[in-house]
Amino acid sequence: MVNFKGRWHQDTYAGINPPPVQRPIPIWLGGSAEAVVRRVGRIADGWFPQFNPDDKGREILERMHNYAREAGRDPSTIGIEGRASVAEGPPEVWVKNARAWEGLGATHVSLNTMRAGLSSPQQHIDAIRQFKEGMDG
Repeated sequence: MVNFKGRWHQDTYAGINPPPVQRPIPIWLGGSAEAVVRRVGRIADGWFPQFNPDDKGREILERMHNYAREAGRDPSTIGIEGRASVAEGPPEVWVKNARAWEGLGATHVSLNTMRAGLSSPQQHIDAIRQFKEGMDG
């Protein structure tokens, strides 16, 4: 059990039960602030980058790789989960963005179905299915 009281958060008796089978559990961080990019390179097992898979994104990834090398780590051991978004356009755009993440070395990709005007659980499921079919095709 862990108790924590900080400037913005307080957790009392936090814990994981049952404990994870894998020890230690992988720690993935999210964000794109320079402090996060440095921290990912130094200590994280994976990263949820919050930027597009374009030239600017490639530069940020390279900085993270440099931070990892400076910390004596192999950058290829750090997982990267890129994200495509339904709100960005039709399924072809989702797949294009996912492929761009692959080109940048992402180890995982997710599809964000939020803020796309989908109004039922089935619409979210259908979008995910379309994405999978596009990635498989």
